[in-house]
Amino acid sequence: MATYQTTFTTRRLWIILLVSMLVMFSVLLFFGQKIYQQAPPIPATVVVEDAGVLFTKSDIDRGQNVWQALGGMQQGSIWGHGSYLAPDWSADWLHREALALIEYRIGTSLRRNTADPNVSVEELYKLSVRAELRANTYDPDTQSLSLSPGRAEAVKAVVAHYKPIFQGNTAAGLEMREYYAFPLHSTLNDEDFHALSAFFFWTSWAAVTNRPDDNISYTSNWPHDPLVGNVPPPSLYMWSFISILLLLGGIGALVWYYAREFDVWRQNLEPEEGFADADHLGSAVITPSMKATAKYFWVVIALFGVQILLGILTAHYQVEGQGLYGLPFVDYLPYAVSRTWHTQLSVLWIATSWLATGLYVAPLLSGHEPKFQRFGVNFLFISLLLIVVGSFAGQWLAVHGYINDGLTNFWLGHQGYEYVDLGRFWQIYLFIGLFLWVLLMLRALWPLLVSKTKDPSLVYLVVISTVTIGLFYGAGLMWGQNTHISVMEYWRWWVVHLWVEGIFEVFATAIIATLFVRMGLLRVSVATVSVLFATIIFLSGGVLGTFHHLYFSGTPISVMALGATFSALEVVPLMVVGFEAYNHAKIEKQALWEEAYHWPFMFFSAVLVWNLIGAGLFGFLINPPIALYFMQGLNTTANHGHAALFGVYGFLGLGLTLYCMRGLTNIQNWDQRLLKISFWSLNAGLAMMTFLSLLPQGLWQTYNAVEHYYAFARSAEFMHSNLMEGLVWARVPGDVVFSVGVGAFALFAWKAFVGKKEQLLEGAGSQA
Repeated sequence: MATYQTTFTTRRLWIILLVSMLVMFSVLLFFGQKIYQQAPPIPATVVVEDAGVLFTKSDIDRGQNVWQALGGMQQGSIWGHGSYLAPDWSADWLHREALALIEYRIGTSLRRNTADPNVSVEELYKLSVRAELRANTYDPDTQSLSLSPGRAEAVKAVVAHYKPIFQGNTAAGLEMREYYAFPLHSTLNDEDFHALSAFFFWTSWAAVTNRPDDNISYTSNWPHDPLVGNVPPPSLYMWSFISILLLLGGIGALVWYYAREFDVWRQNLEPEEGFADADHLGSAVITPSMKATAKYFWVVIALFGVQILLGILTAHYQVEGQGLYGLPFVDYLPYAVSRTWHTQLSVLWIATSWLATGLYVAPLLSGHEPKFQRFGVNFLFISLLLIVVGSFAGQWLAVHGYINDGLTNFWLGHQGYEYVDLGRFWQIYLFIGLFLWVLLMLRALWPLLVSKTKDPSLVYLVVISTVTIGLFYGAGLMWGQNTHISVMEYWRWWVVHLWVEGIFEVFATAIIATLFVRMGLLRVSVATVSVLFATIIFLSGGVLGTFHHLYFSGTPISVMALGATFSALEVVPLMVVGFEAYNHAKIEKQALWEEAYHWPFMFFSAVLVWNLIGAGLFGFLINPPIALYFMQGLNTTANHGHAALFGVYGFLGLGLTLYCMRGLTNIQNWDQRLLKISFWSLNAGLAMMTFLSLLPQGLWQTYNAVEHYYAFARSAEFMHSNLMEGLVWARVPGDVVFSVGVGAFALFAWKAFVGKKEQLLEGAGSQA
């Protein structure tokens, strides 16, 4: 076997990784402090000139809590973050307030009685209103925000528009509730509605009011609305161009590196002692704790199935806001609940599959079964079930109005923040559960840590990523009941972006590489360098790429600059997935015994393809600031989310599930035909869902957001237009095909776990 030498030694890669992470997280925390300092101020009082107090800070804080209990980001959005059916309340309020103020100005003018009003005079009114809305009348000394009597009347006009929607006391209000897929019976009392109005007003005020000594708003002129002067500032164009330039340069550099190193490094996959001639893992002893993980995978499949059913219901609400083909589902599962559970389950079942894989693989790698390990695995399983059932029950009760106290809702109900909707009590419980998982993992891996192996780097990577999985979820505990929404968004994306999309991916990559080494399919030095190099490349862009979610969340321009720059670099490693797919294919074809792992390898290969499409192409479609300025909160975001979340992390979770099932079930019970149907149906269904429905919806919304204004592209009239509803119906074929894939996978698992042991399928693993 020929020897080879890589450009980077393992030691040097470790130094680069540690130094780069120290720098990246230092920058992330430093600019997080800037977000704390420069977030839009919440006034102690909102006063009307010579007319008293309109709103107070306690009104705004309480309004935020009311909004959370209604479903928060699952029932419309704030500053573009949230669901896509109801309006973005900030953008909608802002446009309505501007129109109402123009009408007020015209109505109080003598020109109102002119038979043929001069159009240029009306434009003067618009300019006057724009100047008034953009002027920053907040006094930091008194913490008071002053409004003119005319603007106060405009605010009252918008309140009057929203009142029947949130209190359901008119026929028009009930019609709008149906358009927005509101629950039938959950309405607000006068005090809560007043507080909610105060919160919506403040979010719209921050979206249009110029920052001190500047000519752009706190949200960098988002949302697009020329009526109020919200147009893209020059900084959006500049950092968008820079991000594209960095993307092209990064791709060129990485492709050059691969081209130079590919023959002398990536071709040297074969272990020094040659490829294994037998399935070493297949003959490994399955310990009691490893057997105990089987129930986790049953739950993974069950949660996956429920998530898909909820997704179908949630999508249908876009055309029939309060039912499913006439059935009154809104009485039991309104849109805010179905979407909450749908988005949470997507994270829960994927994360559970990865956690269960860790619990299964750790004793397999070390050959060590710690005392009481099985008890710990079972206890953690029960805890996870309690967290799912308890948090979901609290969310249902909150949305239906049974929990209407802000503090109780925060702890036990619905926090209203997408992907981290569960109440604080359940968050803490899950955080403790994750540390129990970390403890179980470290106990099982301990013999590997203390043994004198030739190159322990892979084990170190598994251990470090395991510990950080426990730690990083703690970012979700960094906000409180009334934390400023800009600050909350900063920490929320630590969980959604860094925890889900970052640390878990490093963990999965390290686990898979370690397994390939143990199977005798990959040289340990190549695996170590590959995982370290991939981790450096991914996290170097991914850590500060977190900021691309915060362009318009009341953050300073420096956050936009960092987010645009580094989110472009996130895409760079996805451009070479062809090399990785080729190497996966090479690894699979080394021995006949590997046919038993054909389908796990196929699911891993699908991860690579969807990483390029969902995370790479669809992700970069919305990542540049100028693109996201028009697209944030439109279906282009949903398109990226579906293709990346399931396409990458979902397929990875299913692949890991199959990998573990190889030891937990009799391979003779594997129905390869069902796996083939499942694999291709899931891929085809996801492609149909994105290309036939979500992407066209998002692009059509974007066109109208550019041509008109952002709130128009989210309005009930637009969302329920014939074309948009037709594009929603275009999801049906893809959903059907995808559901076939889910059903086939569930049936395969049933037959694999409980099928007759004497059943032997011919040609196992040969059908692709």
